[in-house]
Amino acid sequence: MSLKSERRGIHVDQSELLCKKGCGYYGNPAWQGFCSKCWREEYHKARQKQIQEDWELAERLQREEEEAFASSQTSQGAQSLTFSKFEEKKTNEKTRKVTTVKKFFSASSRVGSKKAEIQEAKAPSPSINRQTSIETDRVSKEFIEFLKTFHKTGQEIYKQTKMFLEAMHYKRDLSIEEQSECTQDFYQNVAERMQTRGKVPPERVEKIMDQIEKYIMTRLYKYVFCPETTDDEKKDLAVQKRIRALHWVTPQMLCVPVNEEIPEVSDMVVKAITDIIEMDSKRVPRDKLACITKCSKHIFNAIKITKDEPASADDFLPTLIYIVLKGNPPRLQSNIQYITRFCNPSRLMSGEDGYYFTNLCCAVTFIEKLDAQSLNLSQEDFDRYMSGQTSPRKQESENWSPDACLGVKQMYKNLDLLSQLNERQERIMNEAKKLEKDLIDWTDGIAKKVQDIVEKCPLEIKPPNQSLAAIDSENVENDKLPPPLQPQVYAG
Repeated sequence: MSLKSERRGIHVDQSELLCKKGCGYYGNPAWQGFCSKCWREEYHKARQKQIQEDWELAERLQREEEEAFASSQTSQGAQSLTFSKFEEKKTNEKTRKVTTVKKFFSASSRVGSKKAEIQEAKAPSPSINRQTSIETDRVSKEFIEFLKTFHKTGQEIYKQTKMFLEAMHYKRDLSIEEQSECTQDFYQNVAERMQTRGKVPPERVEKIMDQIEKYIMTRLYKYVFCPETTDDEKKDLAVQKRIRALHWVTPQMLCVPVNEEIPEVSDMVVKAITDIIEMDSKRVPRDKLACITKCSKHIFNAIKITKDEPASADDFLPTLIYIVLKGNPPRLQSNIQYITRFCNPSRLMSGEDGYYFTNLCCAVTFIEKLDAQSLNLSQEDFDRYMSGQTSPRKQESENWSPDACLGVKQMYKNLDLLSQLNERQERIMNEAKKLEKDLIDWTDGIAKKVQDIVEKCPLEIKPPNQSLAAIDSENVENDKLPPPLQPQVYAG
């Protein structure tokens, strides 16, 4: 059957106007003969197929790159020409990989977009060219796999994250506070955009933000953790030195409700110390907070076992202080500053992670300002403990139980004698230094007095007087005087 167009005067076959899929609707030549509904379905299917192929290609290239890198490690003695060819091949594969990832997250698959992607791939940025560690590659794969479940929202998140990392690459000359501010602004903007535009539920937003933080901070860790432009390292050394000087502090001084003689409690204390030390090995702020949280939960369990009742906040903080003193975690201040600067603010401002982190900050501040009054000690005892002259851990002989080991008793007795000898030696050394100082002061005082007298009464050297023979030289007129009397001797 034919339709006649009176206006145009042409004949059109009705079957040519229907959708190619046979749905009964009219097709559009601009949509390759499909109707709008079928065109969207076909485009979505083709797009998903293209995405799947691109991901498979990207994963294959990644595996080939890892295999090539592993083989290069076993052939380091090869000739320089072979190494150059390998580097050229590796660079080409990396370029293809970058092009594939950009293609996956592009807005469309038109020819113009592909040309732009090829031009961008020819001149990759320095951050893309940087060789990443194995952990960074693993985190990148996990991040991309995680975003696959969010489709369009995941593409937008990946695009924003890559743009942020590129921007941070050129902001390394800024101060660490400014870089922290940029990171916090990025967290806030991404979260707000997901909630307003993407209509993502709050619980999913939190999970996505955790993955974003893990991805970007794994890549930025070595640039923003304890940077040389700050005094974080100096603070770390000061805190470690302070904790080492406080090695003599006992649980009783801090009123710690933990009995380490109970095996279960002792195990909990060891686990808590292990967790707080392990914090330094993590790269992501959230993982560092997780170590603090695990440490705190072990502390609560230790208190609960000791007291046979739930622990309170008043019991927790002194025990945390004791754990920090006993463990002396490495780079403690740097880790605290790193978490404060680059952790997702919503995690720090609420929840148990934020609560435990706040307590850790309070514990460090207490240790830095700890004095004799804080431990209910006299200033004299506190100074002696700090100087190492004596230790409060020494156990008196009358307190020993009858079943105590004789070797342990003798050891403590010897330690007591050594402590007394040390005190005597310190006392002698102090007296000798005082005597030396007194002698120096006395010498300086005498020299000063002599100098003052010399300045006040300077020495004047006069010419010598005339000889006695010339006394009467001026008596010219008396030259006829009788001679001087001579002594006479009388007999009898």
